[in-house]
Amino acid sequence: MSRKAAGPEIERLIQILARLPGLGSRSARKAALSLIKRRNDLLLPLTEALNVAAERIVTCDLCGNIDTISPCTICEDERRDRSMIVVVEDVGDLWALERAGVVNARYHVLGGQLSPLDGIGPDQLNIPRLIERARPPEVVEVLLALNATVEGQSTAHYLREQLAPSGVKVSVLQQGVPVGGELDYLDEGTLAAAIKARRSL
Repeated sequence: MSRKAAGPEIERLIQILARLPGLGSRSARKAALSLIKRRNDLLLPLTEALNVAAERIVTCDLCGNIDTISPCTICEDERRDRSMIVVVEDVGDLWALERAGVVNARYHVLGGQLSPLDGIGPDQLNIPRLIERARPPEVVEVLLALNATVEGQSTAHYLREQLAPSGVKVSVLQQGVPVGGELDYLDEGTLAAAIKARRSL
């Protein structure tokens, strides 16, 4: 029979940390120990930052990005090219493209990708808002910056069909993105090459 080495409060902290991507139970225990040992310079500031984030962070009503205001800072930026919408699966992909600094357009976050096996269909994604936004004459091109996975490509083909009646140009990332690659893990140079070499879908 396994026994718990810590009280319920610490065990709860470990269980919550273990839910984070990339952390298993062993890594969660190490992280919890680090937080507890460094209570003043790590645990307390993290607690404060999490409380502020929980209170202030909202989802942008226009694009699905997260920010402290809605519409978000990117949607409100008048310097952005309003003729293009870059469609990404998740906020992490948006952040990756912003870090790379290779596109100055507006974004649209789907909130995932089509995956029938996981029960994720069009109704679970932010697709209706995209169709509503992607209308000429203001929007000329929709760039589908989706992950190079089977689900990502299936999502791209579905979006192309949905966007066809609007008459906007639909393009996809080209070279530089390996099959199965996720945007959030690619370096800035690879993302820049993929954006510049985009092709019509």
